[in-house]
Amino acid sequence: MHGKPRPAATPGQALSAMDHLIAAHLIGQQELARRLGLNVTDLTCFGFVLEAGEDLLTAGDLAARAHVTTGAVTGILNRLERAGYVTRRPDPADRRRVRVAPVPEAVERVTAVHAGHHRRLTELFADYSPEEIAVLTDWFTRATALAHEYLEELNRNDPEEEC
Repeated sequence: MHGKPRPAATPGQALSAMDHLIAAHLIGQQELARRLGLNVTDLTCFGFVLEAGEDLLTAGDLAARAHVTTGAVTGILNRLERAGYVTRRPDPADRRRVRVAPVPEAVERVTAVHAGHHRRLTELFADYSPEEIAVLTDWFTRATALAHEYLEELNRNDPEEEC
């Protein structure tokens, strides 16, 4: 399957389109979190727990992914646990650590709220050729790495460093 003809675009137009996507995504995440009784940070962390699948994250893993302190992640986990989204399990390899597991009913709740959007995105991707999907995936991956680098620079709070 070949992709459809695409209109020409400049890097500036692509950057503007990306900014609009990010803004729409942020607003959507806020609404999704509100509907689920969470805040955006807690929802994001729950997403990381889901993404990990069977390889359950430790609290430290989650703190690193969310770019928060271990103290902050404790509060996040307390809220998620109270709201019925996660449980903490002892790490079989190190009883001093805990692993974070999603609660199946919570997974169902999030999936039900997010299913329509996920379906529409899947349909959108079906409009692209495998080669175009490869380019999109490469771009998303590399742009995410750049965003993480930028976040680390911001978190260093070094006035001498250009962000």
